[in-house]
Amino acid sequence: QVQLVESGGGLVQPGGSLRLSCAASGTILGINVMGWYRQAPGKERELVTTITSGGTTTYADSVKGRFTISRDNAKNTVYLQMNSLKPEDTAVYYCNRISRAPWDWGQGTQVTVSS
Repeated sequence: QVQLVESGGGLVQPGGSLRLSCAASGTILGINVMGWYRQAPGKERELVTTITSGGTTTYADSVKGRFTISRDNAKNTVYLQMNSLKPEDTAVYYCNRISRAPWDWGQGTQVTVSS
């Protein structure tokens, strides 16, 4: 059974940075297209960024130029570097594979951007 564990969230001031991690067990992340999602209070979960096994990335317009997704296949981990954070980035962040059959969702990691 696949388990996803997100970490690295926290409270940060506008303009600050955070680095999120997504560690997986029970599968090999490297063969999957992986994505970071986020869900703000009262809103639906949205896809923020993706990365293929070959390292090709995509970003939502709202985070382009500020967020960077990466992966370390040896560590079976996907990362999300978030810079120039804005209050509207406040959400619970999740990772999962991009698939019609995503794995069970992890608990996510809370990111709060506030002064």
